Amino acid sequence: MPKTKTPSKRKPNPAFMRPVQPDDKLSAIVGSKPLPRSELTKKLWDYIKKNGLQDKTKRTQINADDALRPVFNGKSQVSMFEMTKLVSGHIR
Repeated sequence: MPKTKTPSKRKPNPAFMRPVQPDDKLSAIVGSKPLPRSELTKKLWDYIKKNGLQDKTKRTQINADDALRPVFNGKSQVSMFEMTKLVSGHIR
């Protein structure tokens, strides 16, 4: 009789669930309250989609508006992978 594996429920990584504090530049977009990294990312993407900041032709690029430019260190466009790195510098 072969053993059947029961699918284990995926547990969230506790490091991602620990609240982080956004700095002043980032809190202009996601709010000033501490929140888990996953929620911060969700709010950031909600802001990007609401304001149509994802590049129309190259979907991996994010165009910065006046609120995002300080978070992107003054750059007018970054890739979504670079965005993650830049946002990490704005949380405590």
